[in-house]
Amino acid sequence: MKLKGKRVGLAVTGSHCTYDKIIPQIEKLKAEGAEVHVILSEAAFKTDTRFGKAQDWYDKFLQTSCNEIITSITEAEPIGPQDFLDCIVIAPCTGNTLGKLANGITDGPVLMAAKAHLRNIKPLVIAISTNDALGNNAKNLGILLNTKNIYFVPFAQDDPINKPNSLVANMNLIVETVLAALEGKQLQPILER
Repeated sequence: MKLKGKRVGLAVTGSHCTYDKIIPQIEKLKAEGAEVHVILSEAAFKTDTRFGKAQDWYDKFLQTSCNEIITSITEAEPIGPQDFLDCIVIAPCTGNTLGKLANGITDGPVLMAAKAHLRNIKPLVIAISTNDALGNNAKNLGILLNTKNIYFVPFAQDDPINKPNSLVANMNLIVETVLAALEGKQLQPILER
């Protein structure tokens, strides 16, 4: 149990097509001894999609984490002053969230949680999932790759022919990335084939 006694925030943003890959990662974090606290962006909390209803996903995250879910800026803000979490993982991290994080915009629960957590000089792990990471968001990706205390779950192009600007993290490497980040290291290789 490599994460025994650690409190990990799992912040979920609007890349709804990856949610079915996130639930098993909560289970893996818990199997390693972590206490997992889910933070939902407004899109994750309120949007029904072809990948499922918002309420159904909320229920799955609640049942899997066994902790109350943070869904508002006011609920996320105390993460900083209470020094509540050891690590936060944004999984999936959309291009919208990536851009706002890189530019200091704090307009939702996930971004507030990240800002509040980083003030404590603790690791923030990003599991990217966006169709524009190598397009308009490439500059934001570059900024965050070079920002202290921010680490990336290894990622790759998910469909280089049909979506050449798209990147997606290997969600199966979340636990390993968290373990490395808690030691101040970036899991390598960061770029997968």
